[in-house]
Parts: sequence; structure tokens; C-alpha cells
Amino acid sequence: MPGTTLTTTTGHFTFADWQERVIGPGEDANPRLAHASVRNTFTGGIEAAGTICEYAIVYVTAKAGSFSGMELLTGRVDGREGSFAVEERGWFGEDGAVHCTFEVVPGSGSGELTGLTGKGDFTARPGETAVAYRFAYEVGEAAEGTERRGSA
Repeated sequence: MPGTTLTTTTGHFTFADWQERVIGPGEDANPRLAHASVRNTFTGGIEAAGTICEYAIVYVTAKAGSFSGMELLTGRVDGREGSFAVEERGWFGEDGAVHCTFEVVPGSGSGELTGLTGKGDFTARPGETAVAYRFAYEVGEAAEGTERRGSA
């Protein structure tokens, strides 16, 4: 929207569970397709524990490839409570770093996050226990009206 200002928030996330399985053609073949189910916990501007995340992964070598996925977050964004989904796309290289961008799925915001739009990114490096993220967003008028009614 012209004239609107995005709010940028930051924080960290950790993953508690990573279940990955090869779909085909085989463990040693390249390229190969895999599926991962992941649970993350976000702190900072986004507060969400036990998110649900599903990835489709293509390995082009044993350590490099790309992925896409969807993640459902339930919790708070800068104090506003609700749920929303993000679509994620990224790549990882031989150095072990994972680069990802994500965007709120249009219409997925609920509660005080109704009307949420935004984009973010992160880079995870080998050995990090917490991954820093950045998220630039705005919340539509429907959520602002809901928040005003809830706080009156």
C-alpha cells in the first residue's frame, strides 16, 4: 500500500525436532528429493512455541540444495495474539549455511493478526543454537479494530 510504513521486528528461533526422510530416488543419488517435518520455537518480536513446519527439499549434492515449505505459527507478533502461516524458500550450500526468505500467506492471519502481511529472512550457520531472523510486517485494519475492541 502506498504511504504505509512497515514495522520491522527481530528475534531468534531454535528447532526442537527435525524429522527428515528421503522420498527418492535413493539415499546416495543426486539429485534426490526429501521431506522434513520440523518444530521451531520463536522468541523476540515473534513469540511462538512448537510451530508446525513442513519442507520439500532437493539435494543437488550430498550437502547442497534448495527447499520450500510452509510453517504455521501460533502466538504473538509484537504483543498481538493470533496465528498465521508463512511460505518459505531457501537454499543451502557446501559450507553448511542455510539461507531462507519467508512471506506471510495472504489471508492466513487470525485473532489480532487478522490482515497480517509481511516478509522476512534468516541465515542459519553451522553450530548456531539460535538463529536470528528479521520480519517486516503490517497488520490490516481488521486486526487493529479487533485489538481496540479487546483492549477497551
